Amino acid sequence: MSAIATAPGVLRLADLGETAPIALLARHGLALQRVADDAPIPGSYWGDEEAGIIGHTVYARSDTPVHSLLHEACHLIVLPPERRAAVHTDATDSIEEEDATCYLQIVLADELPGVGRARLMADMDTWGYSFRLGSTRAWFEQDAGNARRWLVERGLLGPDGTLPVAADAAA
Repeated sequence: MSAIATAPGVLRLADLGETAPIALLARHGLALQRVADDAPIPGSYWGDEEAGIIGHTVYARSDTPVHSLLHEACHLIVLPPERRAAVHTDATDSIEEEDATCYLQIVLADELPGVGRARLMADMDTWGYSFRLGSTRAWFEQDAGNARRWLVERGLLGPDGTLPVAADAAA
């Protein structure tokens, strides 16, 4: 296990519980599959406790960081549904999709009780995400316009950069 992977204080699935992440992923046509704590995570690109993806499923253990679970889920969310089914471990080699994934995971953190974007960005920095401006917050607030535009153009964010209201929530 790497030094980054043992970073203290990073919010884990065990801290959050599964109910809210399951509901959030389901709203995007995804499933969360819990993996036994002593088992390797299927579809994990980085290994250790990092979340994995195969098709429409995100795999995680209790020690999986919430930022990792959201990041991998967002890789699937930004893909057209017909491309999701073919995903196994590595979702993209596109810089635009990677940036959109990082942006969307921050926005979706507000949908998880007890998480929120400020906490998620701090965890991303602790984990070792690296951005040109030096921190996740600086990137998100000052340098992520292209990612936001990409998400808006695809209907994943509203024109104001917020999550669109789900049809069933508006009724």
